[in-house]
Amino acid sequence: MKKVFALICVSFLLPSTVFAASTREDLQARVDASKVVLDQIMNAGDRTVPSNILKSATCVAVVPSMVKGAFFVGAQYGQGVVTCRTGHGWSAPVFIRMAGGSIGFQWGGQATDLILIAVNDRGMQDLLKNKFKIGADASAAAGPVGRSGTASTDWKMSAELLSYSRTKGIFAGIDLDGTSVSQNQEDTEVYYGTPHHFEAILGGDVGVPPGAVPFVRDVAQYFVEARAQ
Repeated sequence: MKKVFALICVSFLLPSTVFAASTREDLQARVDASKVVLDQIMNAGDRTVPSNILKSATCVAVVPSMVKGAFFVGAQYGQGVVTCRTGHGWSAPVFIRMAGGSIGFQWGGQATDLILIAVNDRGMQDLLKNKFKIGADASAAAGPVGRSGTASTDWKMSAELLSYSRTKGIFAGIDLDGTSVSQNQEDTEVYYGTPHHFEAILGGDVGVPPGAVPFVRDVAQYFVEARAQ
C-alpha cells in the first residue's frame, strides 16, 4: 500500500514534462545544458573534480537539474547524457534517466545538477545493460573535490561511481542510494534518427552527431588536461 501511495505522490511531485515524449529540440537542449553544467563545475576553482579522478574516468554522465521534491514522500528524477572513453577518444552520447523515491516525513524541493564519473573498467556500458540501482548494483560515493588532485585514493577501492552535485533550493544535498539508472532508448533513437544499440554508441562505433560535438569535445579536453598534470 505504501508503494502505491508513493507512486501516486511521485506523479504529482514531478513536472508533467517528465512524462511527455521528447522532441529532438528537447534533447539537443539537454545536451547543451549538460555541457554548460560540466563547464561550470570544471571551472569552479578549487571546488572542481580532482585531476587524478578525471584521468581515471571511463565514463562521464551529466544530469542537468535533477529534480528532488518531498511532501511526506520523497522523489527524485532526472534525465541526462553519458559518454565513455574508447580506444580512439570519447564516444557519442547516450541518453539516460535516473529515478528514485523514499517514504518519510519530508517537505521541500530542490534541483541538482549532477555529474557521475565511472572510475573502473566495469564502466557505464556494463551497468546500463540493465537498469541498475546505486547502492545495490553499483557502489557510489560523493567524489572528493580539489583541483590539486591530492584527494584520498580510498575511492579506488570502495566505489564504482563518484558523484558531484551543484544544489539549488532548500535541501542541503542529494542522496543517490536507491536511485535507479537506465538507458533511455526512446530519446536516444529520437536524437540519432535511427535505432542504435547503446553499446555500439558508447563503444565508439557511431559517429558523434554535430549537436553533441561541443559536449564530447569538452569531456575529452578535460580528460587530456588531467592526464597531462
